[in-house]
Amino acid sequence: MKNFDRKTVKSFGDEWSRFDQSSLPEEEGFQRFEEYFGIFPWADLPENSQGFDMGCGSGRWAKYVAPRVGRLHCIDPSDAIEVAKISLNNFANVDFHCASVDQQILPFASQDFGYSLGVLHHVPDTQAAITSCADLLKSGAPLLLYLYYSFENRSWWFRIIWRLSDILRRMICWLPHCLKKVVTDLIAILIYLPLVTLSRVFEYFGFDVTAIPLSYYRNCSFYTMRTDARDRFGTPLEHRFTKGQITSMMENSGLVDIKFSEAAPYWCVIGFKR
Repeated sequence: MKNFDRKTVKSFGDEWSRFDQSSLPEEEGFQRFEEYFGIFPWADLPENSQGFDMGCGSGRWAKYVAPRVGRLHCIDPSDAIEVAKISLNNFANVDFHCASVDQQILPFASQDFGYSLGVLHHVPDTQAAITSCADLLKSGAPLLLYLYYSFENRSWWFRIIWRLSDILRRMICWLPHCLKKVVTDLIAILIYLPLVTLSRVFEYFGFDVTAIPLSYYRNCSFYTMRTDARDRFGTPLEHRFTKGQITSMMENSGLVDIKFSEAAPYWCVIGFKR
C-alpha cells in the first residue's frame, strides 16, 4: 500500500493549478520563505550541495532554494509537478519527479539536505513518510519539516474553535473542485478577512493579537488567505501533532539534534541524520 491518499493528491493538484503563486507579491513570498527556513543551516551545506523538496507543489519554496544549492530534486505525486516545471523553468539545476514520498526516486544516503513543508501531515502514515525522507540523507545532513500542530500552546477556547472548523473541513473537502474553490473563497472573505482586519486594527493600537485566530495572516495578502483557506478546508486527509510526537517521529527516523522554531508557523523543526 502506497503512502498517499489518492483524493488528497488530486485535491492538491487542483489547488496548485488554481493557486500557482504567480500572483503572490514577491516581497511577501520571500518573507514567508524566511519564516519557514529561519532555522535552516545554510552555512553548513557543502559546496554544490544536492537535496530534495518533498511535496514541492507549485515550487514556491524551490524558487528560493534552487539559487543557493548545486542541485534540487522537486518531488510531488500530483499534477502540481507540471505547475512547478513552468514556474521553475529558469533554473537549470532543478530535476522534477512525479512520485510519492515512499517511492525510491533517489538513492539512499545520497542527499546533502532535504525539506518537506506542509506535506507529511497529509499522508496516511506520517512516521513512515519522515523515515522515507531521512533514508535519503547522508550522515549529518539536515531535514527541515513543517507539520500541523495540535494547538497544545493555545487556550481551550482556541482548540474548540479549531474543532468546529474541522467539522466544516470534513464536509467541504468532498465537494467538486469548482464548488470547493467557491466555498473556500467565501471562507477567506467572510472569516479570514474580518479576523485579519480585526488583528491589524488591534495591533495598530498596541495590543498583542497573537491569541486572535488567524492573526498570523495580518501581514499577508488576500491571495495568501485564499490559498490557505483552500488548503485548510479543501484537503481530505489531515493529521496534527504535538512537539513531543514530532520529536519522537524524527528520532525514530534516525534524526538527532532536533530543534523547533519558536515563531509561527507551528511547527517548523529541523533534525540531522545520525
